[in-house]
This record gives sequence, C-alpha cells and structure tokens, in this order.
Amino acid sequence: MIGKIMQDAMNEQINKELFSSYLYLSMAAYFEERSLSGFTHWMRMQESEERVHAMKLYDYVLERGGKVTLKAIEAPKTEWKSYLELAEEVAAHEAKVTASIHTLYELALTEKDYASQVMLQWFITEQVEEEKNAAEIVANLKLIDERGTGTGVMILDHELSKRGAG
Repeated sequence: MIGKIMQDAMNEQINKELFSSYLYLSMAAYFEERSLSGFTHWMRMQESEERVHAMKLYDYVLERGGKVTLKAIEAPKTEWKSYLELAEEVAAHEAKVTASIHTLYELALTEKDYASQVMLQWFITEQVEEEKNAAEIVANLKLIDERGTGTGVMILDHELSKRGAG
C-alpha cells in the first residue's frame, strides 16, 4: 500500500505531467499554424509522451492501493516570439520536470518506499533523454539564428518530421 504522503506527491506529479502534455499540445498548434509539420510532429510526440508519463503514475498509484485525485490543469501559453524561444521553453520545462522527479525520488527515499524508488528510476532515465533532445533542438535553432537563414528552419523541420517515438 502506498503511503498518503507519497500518494499525494504522485498525484501532484500526475498533474504536472498532464500540464506538460497540454503545454506541448499548445506548442504543436503554434507550429501547425505556421505550416511547420516537422516541428508539429515533434511537439505532438512530446505531448503523447507526457500523457503516457501521467498514466504510468496514475496506474502506479492505483496498483499500490492508492487514490488518484485529479486537479485542474493550468492553461498553457499559446504564443512565442520565436521558434528558439519556444524550444528554450521546452528545455527549461524539461529541466523543471526533472527537478520534480528528483524531489519525488528523494521523498521515496525519506519514506523508505522502495517500490516507488524502483518505479521512479524509469522516469529519471527518461528525463535524461528528454533534456538531451530539447537541448539539441535549441542548439540547432541557435545555429540557424546565427546564420539568419530560413532554409535552416526548413531543414530542421524536415528532420523533426522523421523522429520516431523515443
């Protein structure tokens, strides 16, 4: 049985993951409105992954005999000044999620909740990949901005359209 402290923290993380999904869906719409199907594809894949993360936590709480309590999801931002600003927000958001997962893991250590520690290892590994992918896109967009070419955006858009689920 999951303890109340851990259950409540897991429910908070479910909300954060669902917000991430909602934020990335908003970002996908931003790119779709600009006819950048590769960037749209990238953000839709990110949205789907975040929803899967939320459900993984949701199922885990229930499997441990806990209660899932869903809360309101904050409205996401809908406009960005540039593609680079949006990508930097993705990178910053992933770093924030990583910090939240680490806090959850530290709580599992404190609570001596060994099952949660094991389950959270998957999230810790996943966040390394998420941060790396976001950082690469930021770096590519910075190179494109330095060169000042729209062609670079189109090439990156094409590359992102080919990305598979990570």
